[in-house]
Amino acid sequence: MIRYWENKQVFVSGAGGFIGSHLVEELARCGARVKAFLHYNSRNDKGLLNYLELNLLEQVEPIFGDLRDLSSVTKAMKGCSHVFHLGAHIAIPYSYANPADVVATNVSGTMNTLLAARDLEVERVVHTSTSEVYGTAIYAPIDEKHPLQGQSPYSASKIGADKIAESFYRSFDLPVVTIRPFNTFGPRQSARAVIPTIISQVIKADQVSIGNLDSRRDFTFVSDTLDGFLKCGQTADIEGETINLGTGSEVTIGELLEMIIEISGKKVNIVEDRSRYRPEKSEVQRLLSNNRLAREVLGWEPRIGLREGLKLTYQWIEQEISNFDAEHYVI
Repeated sequence: MIRYWENKQVFVSGAGGFIGSHLVEELARCGARVKAFLHYNSRNDKGLLNYLELNLLEQVEPIFGDLRDLSSVTKAMKGCSHVFHLGAHIAIPYSYANPADVVATNVSGTMNTLLAARDLEVERVVHTSTSEVYGTAIYAPIDEKHPLQGQSPYSASKIGADKIAESFYRSFDLPVVTIRPFNTFGPRQSARAVIPTIISQVIKADQVSIGNLDSRRDFTFVSDTLDGFLKCGQTADIEGETINLGTGSEVTIGELLEMIIEISGKKVNIVEDRSRYRPEKSEVQRLLSNNRLAREVLGWEPRIGLREGLKLTYQWIEQEISNFDAEHYVI
């Protein structure tokens, strides 16, 4: 895998985010030259790319712009053979408050990325979806043929983006692959996600305020998700495919909480907080991946178990706890 990426010029949108920063880091380790597309801000803030080692940053070119502006995306993408599109508004609570902004970024931003990739004739586009597009499982485990259900403005926007990616493959032969991660977690994830918000509360206050304990999720450690991204970028003859990345195992949020408390070794008070519930018809009760296609076409399989991944995440958050604020998270 390392040899494949050596000296390749790669475009990554959403490069300053949780998965995006890890992907930029791994591509740089593999010898790629990375154009890291970041949302413009007046502070010149590179987000989570600030965690990269200096020797790796030498292979990374940060480029500030806006996915909603086709010209800036096209200019940034020039010369790249591969595109990893991760840029999006991903917070579900934010999508309730600002659905128009979420749709503009997630749908129009995806279309602009695909237009630029088409016009520049790139070799491969890896488009990032989410397991949220499935909504509450109608059947489980969920395979790629499962119906799509827009249970939040965020998931609806990602369904729209996925369908635009599909249309560019069918209409223009764009070599696009859609990757659909199930609840990735690990170091660098913000407290808007359930695992960091539980861990940060346990560390800070020995108390956890939490919402729905009964919903079930399939949690995948970030290094396994990265492996899937790289394999989607380099595996031949998979254009047009949509591929789930999940472990095929599930836990309730209550069981997850118990595991984290056990890892902490603390006595923790648990407080039910109704404000952390999603609207009733918007709550996704169960997500469990069928990863057969990923195993068959990518040779991918998860390597880090949930407990091991939680320990690694707990250790990282302990070191970074001053940067965490879980007070306003909504599950």
